Amino acid sequence: MQNIETVLGPIQTSELGFTLSHEHVVASSAGIPHIYPEFIQRTKSIQESIDVLKKVKANGVDTIIDLTTMDLGRDINLLKQVAKESGINIICATGTWRDIPRSFWSASINSIKSLYVREITQGIENTNIKAGIIKVANDSDGVTHEGEIILRAAARAQMETGAPISTHTWAPKKIGNEQIRIFLEEGVDLNRVYIGHSNDSVDTGYLKGIIEKGAWLGMDRYPGGRQPGTPNWKKRTEILASLIQDGYGDKIMLGHDWAVKLAIESEEKQAERKKSNPDGYLFIKNKILPKLEELGVTKTQIQNLMVTNPYKFLSN
Repeated sequence: MQNIETVLGPIQTSELGFTLSHEHVVASSAGIPHIYPEFIQRTKSIQESIDVLKKVKANGVDTIIDLTTMDLGRDINLLKQVAKESGINIICATGTWRDIPRSFWSASINSIKSLYVREITQGIENTNIKAGIIKVANDSDGVTHEGEIILRAAARAQMETGAPISTHTWAPKKIGNEQIRIFLEEGVDLNRVYIGHSNDSVDTGYLKGIIEKGAWLGMDRYPGGRQPGTPNWKKRTEILASLIQDGYGDKIMLGHDWAVKLAIESEEKQAERKKSNPDGYLFIKNKILPKLEELGVTKTQIQNLMVTNPYKFLSN
């Protein structure tokens, strides 16, 4: 039985249970939690996160994969305290999101790779807490020069450590295909790659193609529909059900891309976001899974989405 690193130390992958594949606890920007903690009301945010995740745990969610990287204000000690006091497993990430530090733009691929490897094998921020996954991001502008450096560094870190890769994409422009091309050039086994935010797209050919190439499909923006031109949660779920019924359910995972505190948005937008989804991290359990059953998806297929598939992805 393989182990997976959480912020409270390694656990067996069999202990993951019901897993949300793409979430955040507190997200901001690089340095903010430590240098300007009052900006995110750090103490208040910790307590709110504990309260929220205690409820989430009590309602049957066992594990969240927190894909908050350094440039999203990752605070490893915050995550440790929240996990300890809420009882939920939190898997944290190394890697880089869209706010790629300018000093990385002209750096060598291997120099950045070594940073990711250290956080996977030794620990993060002078702790013994190790990353369990590598996060990278490319958005609507595609794979930029600096974005390519990050992708290739992640690929090389993956191959050196075995840690899986999870990506942020802009699915309407099929950015996942660009990421896959680079990973293949670097020699990565696509069974170790998860292409995220894919349910922003209604193009089932694109979605099936990701799985057919060998990667995992992240249908992990729920409720969704906040970005112009992207589908609402019901349409997303209809597409998800059709993929499962067409035999693709064994390579799909679900998440929300939710956060207790998302300081990259204004306070007004954060309040609007929470008002639009009072279920928070429980939206999938409360809305999506019952809807899938209405659409003919079996309990076994739902178990695959939420338990078996994350276990397989993280165990490879």
